[in-house]
Amino acid sequence: MGYKGESYDVIVVGAGHAGVEAGLASARMGAKTLMLTLNLDSVAFMPCNPSVGGPAKGIVVREIDALGGEMGRNIDKTHIQMRMLNTGKGPAVRALRAQADKVLYQSEMKKTLEQEENLTLLQGMVERLIVEDGVCKGVVTKTGAEYDAKAVILTTGTFLRGKIIIGDLSYESGPNNMQPSINLSYHLQELGFDMVRFKTGTPPRVNNKSIDYSKAEIQPGDEEPRAFSYETTKYITDQLPCWLTYTGEETHELINSNLHRSPMYSGMIEGTGPRYCPSIEDKIVRFNDKPRHQIFLEPEGRDTNEVYVQGLSTSLPEDLQRKILATIPGLEKAEMMRAGYAIEYDAIVPTQLWPSLETKRIQNLFTAGQLNGTSGYEEAAGQGIMAGINAARKVQDKEPVILDRSQAYIGVLIDDLVTKGTNEPYRLLTSRAEYRLLLRHDNADLRLTDLGYEIGFIKQERFDRFTKKKEQIEAEKKRLEKVIVKPTPEVQEKLRNAGVTELKDATSAATLLKRPEVTYGLLAQLGVGEEVSDEVAEQVEIQTKYAGYIEKQLQQVDRMKKMDEKKIPEDIDYFAIQGLANEAKQKLNEVRPLSIGQASRVSGVNPSDISILLVYIEQGKIARVGK
Repeated sequence: MGYKGESYDVIVVGAGHAGVEAGLASARMGAKTLMLTLNLDSVAFMPCNPSVGGPAKGIVVREIDALGGEMGRNIDKTHIQMRMLNTGKGPAVRALRAQADKVLYQSEMKKTLEQEENLTLLQGMVERLIVEDGVCKGVVTKTGAEYDAKAVILTTGTFLRGKIIIGDLSYESGPNNMQPSINLSYHLQELGFDMVRFKTGTPPRVNNKSIDYSKAEIQPGDEEPRAFSYETTKYITDQLPCWLTYTGEETHELINSNLHRSPMYSGMIEGTGPRYCPSIEDKIVRFNDKPRHQIFLEPEGRDTNEVYVQGLSTSLPEDLQRKILATIPGLEKAEMMRAGYAIEYDAIVPTQLWPSLETKRIQNLFTAGQLNGTSGYEEAAGQGIMAGINAARKVQDKEPVILDRSQAYIGVLIDDLVTKGTNEPYRLLTSRAEYRLLLRHDNADLRLTDLGYEIGFIKQERFDRFTKKKEQIEAEKKRLEKVIVKPTPEVQEKLRNAGVTELKDATSAATLLKRPEVTYGLLAQLGVGEEVSDEVAEQVEIQTKYAGYIEKQLQQVDRMKKMDEKKIPEDIDYFAIQGLANEAKQKLNEVRPLSIGQASRVSGVNPSDISILLVYIEQGKIARVGK
């Protein structure tokens, strides 16, 4: 028997983006937490693109921050560029994206973990779980050390049976040539978990000094100071630009004539890759009508010459990668510092999880991040914070916190995973959210800060500021309804100068603000605005302009909430329900939805099945599994 370590409330296995949020969440809720990681130098490592945010993902980072998590604060301290995307479109699709200084992001996050009370950071490889009578009681490391816990969270990323593939070369490895985790994957299979094989990829990195930027288009950051976290008050102003270039005919010909050398097409890669982040060879085959594809040149930090070639993800042989780079304007003489590669890894089939992210098979065992079949740092962090919250609450004998689909993109993400599953690495998209006008970048705090405060994450000072902001928004909306704007010559002139149709009659300021071209700033010019913060003005404008659409979505939410309030017994025997289609019986038995609402989202379950299920439950004579 090996070393017997201390006992903990919660053990987190892994310190990637899911692991750090899970560990911090658990510790901040008062649970004595141990975080075990393969390598202490790789905490919050970014093996793929050096960025945080983007469409849907950026909103997840805001949601993590609104709950009291760390990702937003950390990227605000360590970015080299910040941009708001889709500013010309409606508020539902706007999203913030930051380029990270990779090394600084890691070191700041590690510092945060080390300073957190209740959190112990330890290097070690977990190979087995301690499971007794279907309950997880702790972990065993490669050295034989045992650590007991009341709950365990697995956040192993792409390390489970990781295999790197470059051309016809393949070898066992985690990302970036780090040590893979082999035995834990086999152990999970022994415990009865269904696993799948997924794949993701990275592009080559090139030397900044070897790039001819005169042939690329500059992509600067926003001049207006921006931040992910609602707590950030200091802004980084000396930003580094990214650059845009393109593939061309020569690139496409070179790849097409060498597809036989691609492990994707030779059958060497078994894992399923991400549909929405394809490799360059996949893009050229699938979109063969496109004459060119965008390539972004993204610096990996202030103190490195490495540049990430975004858009050129590949597993082609090394010699061919060099030739492909030379066909791209600006990269003709590019010095490749790291070759691109594909990585295959094992993931858990996520329908084996409850919405709390606890596994159905083993009590007190939670999983989060890429292990659950997702792709992306933000998706991992969103699951991590919820797994951390729910593991700590399980230890404290409290009910789990489940975010619904109308409350957060994190709710959409987790519900999709545990209800529908995924047959490829799952990426969060705005189109996955049916209530996306409610789930905006600008209102994450209004949706989630109350909950963050209730569970003990949000400190009193921050909550007081938030409460004051909410009160100001409501007061200003009411005031604008009462203030009348008269069609005086001065008002009409200001409207004309702003390109706004003149008033025919006196109208309320709120009605005027509903016009698409009228901003809160224009109301201020007309003398009817108040001196409020930019955040308050933004909320007043959006909530007033989109009031009708928001009301319709809230009505849809109410209808779905009624379905979600109709609970289904956990141990119901679906095979005993007459009239249910066989496919519905199988799918419902596998997912075991907790409500009629969740059951209606299970793929393969039709409205007629839901009607039969509703009648059956309302009759009250319910057959139970094993009885």
